[in-house]
Amino acid sequence: MESDRVKLTLTIAIEKIDFDPGQEEMRISGPCVSENQHIKMGAYHTIDLALNKNFTVAKHEWDSVALTRLDEATNIEKNADAAAVVMNEGLAHVCLITGSMTILRARIECSVPKKKGAASLAGHDKAILKFYDQVVESILRHIRFDIVKAVIIASPGYVRDNFMQHMMEEAQRKATSVLLENKAKFLVVHSSSGHMHSLKEILASPEVSSKLADTKAAGEVKALDEFYATLRDDPSRAFYGWGHVKAANDSKSSNNSIARICER
Repeated sequence: MESDRVKLTLTIAIEKIDFDPGQEEMRISGPCVSENQHIKMGAYHTIDLALNKNFTVAKHEWDSVALTRLDEATNIEKNADAAAVVMNEGLAHVCLITGSMTILRARIECSVPKKKGAASLAGHDKAILKFYDQVVESILRHIRFDIVKAVIIASPGYVRDNFMQHMMEEAQRKATSVLLENKAKFLVVHSSSGHMHSLKEILASPEVSSKLADTKAAGEVKALDEFYATLRDDPSRAFYGWGHVKAANDSKSSNNSIARICER
């Protein structure tokens, strides 16, 4: 029995969305809403969306919230006003932080030998300096200091302090003005590990929260905290869906930030 692969263009009404961050793929499913000789109208189908895979998104109405989210998703560098470097010896993650998402821009890995004897100590120090230089290059490549208001450098132990010292010494030696002029934007803090998941605890710390007070990320967190506080203390003011949000707006029982969360 022979089988042929047929390339199709399908139009489906999305009913379910699953995102796989590891594969950077989104799986959407729903019924077909356009005529197709291979798939019946109304038949359910699943489509995998991935980076550099063309697709078209259609909505009955594009409101300001949806258009803002779309702009943020397609212009990360322009909209990210905070950044973070979460690192440990031989491992670093350079991230951009917007009001609604954290995007990994670079993952740097470098083999660093352990300190065992004078010979291995020299090899360790050489590898560490090479690793630090790669992280600095990534920061200069991915972070726009004319937009970013704060850059978090986080790690366990003394890695963050040693890296910061090396970066600024090299900036002085090479006259890298963008780093020297924006030194005040760097915030050196502790993290439990050099992995991405540590960002959650980093952003939740009071030290970091105060530094990011005027960024989009902090604004989203503050609005969400207000919403949950209101939901906890006065549940009768919680509204869901378009009809309920309209009722909340008409009753003037919610402020603008809480209403925006409800709309989303």
